[in-house]
Amino acid sequence: MTWLQIVTAIMPVLSVLVLLVVLRLPAARAMPLSLLLSAFMAYFIWGMSERQMAAAMMEGVMIAATILWIVLGALFLLNTLKATGAIDVIRGGFAQISPDRRIQVVIIAWLFGSFLEGAAGFGTPAAIAAPLLVTLGFPPLAAVVLALIADSSAVSFGAAGTPIIVGLKQGLEQSSYSQLQDIAVTAIGMDILIGSLLPTVMVIILTRFFGEQKSFKPALAALPFTLTAGLAFTLPAYIVAYWLGPEFPSILGALIGLGLMITLAKLSWLVPRTPWYFSEEDRQQVHKAMLKLAQPQPVTMSLCRAWSAYLLVATLLVLTRLEFLPLKSWLNAAVLSWQSILNTSISITITPLYLPGSLFIISALVSIRWQQGRRHHLTQALTTSLKTLRPTFIALMTAVPMVRIFLHSDINRLGLNAMPLEMAQLAAEQLSAHWLWVAPFIGALGSFIAGSATFSNMMFAEFQQAVALDAQLPQNLVLALQLLGANAGNMICVVNVVAAASVVNLNGREGQIIRFTLPPMLFYCLGVGAIAVLLG
Repeated sequence: MTWLQIVTAIMPVLSVLVLLVVLRLPAARAMPLSLLLSAFMAYFIWGMSERQMAAAMMEGVMIAATILWIVLGALFLLNTLKATGAIDVIRGGFAQISPDRRIQVVIIAWLFGSFLEGAAGFGTPAAIAAPLLVTLGFPPLAAVVLALIADSSAVSFGAAGTPIIVGLKQGLEQSSYSQLQDIAVTAIGMDILIGSLLPTVMVIILTRFFGEQKSFKPALAALPFTLTAGLAFTLPAYIVAYWLGPEFPSILGALIGLGLMITLAKLSWLVPRTPWYFSEEDRQQVHKAMLKLAQPQPVTMSLCRAWSAYLLVATLLVLTRLEFLPLKSWLNAAVLSWQSILNTSISITITPLYLPGSLFIISALVSIRWQQGRRHHLTQALTTSLKTLRPTFIALMTAVPMVRIFLHSDINRLGLNAMPLEMAQLAAEQLSAHWLWVAPFIGALGSFIAGSATFSNMMFAEFQQAVALDAQLPQNLVLALQLLGANAGNMICVVNVVAAASVVNLNGREGQIIRFTLPPMLFYCLGVGAIAVLLG
């Protein structure tokens, strides 16, 4: 490749980092500029045809619409619960488990978020966990940053194992189920050493950057709880992956971890003696809520009824993902398809009823009857949700088409591969001797751009396997690094960041969010690389 072609290949990544992170432009401005710049260079320097670019952009618009549907569903569910007062009851329930903000973020973002990732994927954890943290009193920026960091380790087995049984399977044409299981076990085995540290990393960020004292000390005091919480997920997930395969480690690991850590928190075992709050004002508000709960008062809504919407979401997500039940095939029967867009090889198929957004809306409509809501609550929730979604519409409707141009750039006048593959091959030529360090960053690149660990694995699995053979490295170890790198890239993925920011009304601060999530992503990739070097 010429130097201009190299610049073109990295432009979608470079423009996002410069415009969002360095210049701090809001995504609603940065992403249209990135799209224009990337499309210009793809046409004039990469040699893409107008038809191929237009088809890629049309596919991107349809994919963006599915993401917007998921975000709208999450917002509608949250705003419905606010209107009925269920959120106030949920807030009180968490205060009864522990008023400590460190404990709350571990239980909600790390464990409950991991369960949602295992059940649904598709950005669902951040879309649910971040606004739930905000309703508990967390600053919106802290809520979305911590939810994105937490949505990482569980991604290997997200959506009932889709990144492995679909992503790796399609990326490795000759792979068997036993090989996929071996890769999964290798990945979660390394994650016991690195992923288990993420709750501690989250709490360090929480106390150092969002607490009034800006100190690491409160995070150190919570080490027994955070380290146990990390292992409470990764160890059961390892056992499930070893004995049952890659479909359910995140779901079962998170459920076991939730049961254990909630019990420990209620018994005040392993928790710091002194609860931690964002500020004195935050402490007073939490204590007022706890005093109110302690006083005899008429029960307007039970905790179980308040949680009914989230419980229904979780149940539907699991039941509709199980292959042996008919629900999955019923929901997938409703199909929107556009084959050979503009007579190109690009096609897209959408199953709207199967998307998590549809299940969010169904859960909101059902639970509002259980919570004795009124019709005006639904109207109020829908109006608020649509208003919140406006800035996100512009960002996603330009970000996703830019990504699809990047991914479909293999059809061009110059005979070049797609831009991400050319970038990866260039890295392999220069760095194959150090590939165990590089491999997770290739996986992270795929998630950062494509917005999906599954697609990252589909795109780079065969390439990673080829590099492993050439460099005489263990194939399953390199593929496990691809899997873990794709997890890490989920923290900084532009699509996830824009979507998560919108549900907590932080539109325009996407670059600031990435500046917080980038160091944990680097820690994750470097950590698993170091373990692989020791194992290799």
